[in-house]
Amino acid sequence: MPASATRDVPVRPPRALTVVGVLGGAAILLPFVALVAGVDLTRLPRLVTSPAALDALGLSLRTSLAATAVCLVLGIPLALTLTRLEFPGRSVARSLVLLPLVVPPVVGGIALTEAFGRRGLVGEHLHVLGIDIAFTTAAVVMAQVFVSLPFLVVALEGSLQTRGDAHERTALSLGASPARTFRTVTLPLMAPGLLAGTVLTFARALGEFGATITFAGSMQGTTRTLPLQVYLERETDPEAAVALSLLLVVVALAVITLAYGRKRVSIS
Repeated sequence: MPASATRDVPVRPPRALTVVGVLGGAAILLPFVALVAGVDLTRLPRLVTSPAALDALGLSLRTSLAATAVCLVLGIPLALTLTRLEFPGRSVARSLVLLPLVVPPVVGGIALTEAFGRRGLVGEHLHVLGIDIAFTTAAVVMAQVFVSLPFLVVALEGSLQTRGDAHERTALSLGASPARTFRTVTLPLMAPGLLAGTVLTFARALGEFGATITFAGSMQGTTRTLPLQVYLERETDPEAAVALSLLLVVVALAVITLAYGRKRVSIS
């Protein structure tokens, strides 16, 4: 059969797997359908535009953007180090970098407190200098960076490993400096992973709860992000909690759709 003909043959999974896949999609979709169904549409505009809700949403967006920027500054060099540099204990280092993916976020918050709290390993020295991080907006950003950075590193690692280093070796052999090779070869190669990783990083930061409430607390206008506001409303006004949850879902969905709605975007 000619190669052109094989390209025209659609690749489909077995029907049984398709049925199971649909069930898996339904398991994800059903809770969100229930969330939409549980919203009182007559109260929705008032609930999502209350001063507390707008403060929380604004803080969430600002801190998530700041955390994403910090993750980009730290994550690109970190991913390159783990994939392009050979050094003893690299596998251990990679495991430590990815550790926030598997530990409960509240454990991350406690770890941040032990490190940067007023009596923490580093925090006590900063306190002497008059610098307190815990229970500030900076603490929110640090908590978001802690839990989000591994998502960016994983996406970039996958992109770099899939494409290999042949193009970079060629550029270096032709006399390009490492800096020029990074700008003109490596960055374009990792672009799909960079886009996907940035989206995942922002979305993860936007939804962060456990590490934030543990390390930064919940003070309106300062550390109370939208997930924390949802938790607070859940105790006092369940309908408001449902409405704010829907708002958070819509924002996250818009961000993900903006990136993944484009054709041929891959997380690797």
